[in-house]
Amino acid sequence: MKLKIPFPTARFVTPGTRISGPALAALLGVVIALGLCGLLETTFDTVVMVANETSLLTTATQLRPQTVVVDLSLARQSDLRWLRSLRQSCPELTLIALSVHDEASVRQAALEAGADGFVLNRAIATDLLPAIDTALQRRQQSPLTKIP
Repeated sequence: MKLKIPFPTARFVTPGTRISGPALAALLGVVIALGLCGLLETTFDTVVMVANETSLLTTATQLRPQTVVVDLSLARQSDLRWLRSLRQSCPELTLIALSVHDEASVRQAALEAGADGFVLNRAIATDLLPAIDTALQRRQQSPLTKIP
């Protein structure tokens, strides 16, 4: 069964702003997932959590969320084929990658695989909503294109 959910045009994430429509988050750690869910609930009407790449791809394809926040450690494989697959299946979504690794090569690999933004796990509380805001603004200016 496919879910049909109408989405309004993008609104930018500013303090106190609510975005109708779901956000999808895919993370491994329960503590981080609960904290991230609470943070996203301050901005999005609905937050859907998944715990593996198969669920992520299936849910994103069916739900068509405006924003997806995904932990790069989610996948069992070390490459980012699943991230590329997500971007190909849902080119319209805003995709933010999270990682514990602060190496430039990890960030670059995520962006090349299709992420619109990159946030370190240790900076989720301060950097995630601004990263979503920036990605939404860039997507509105140039829809369906990869954001460097």
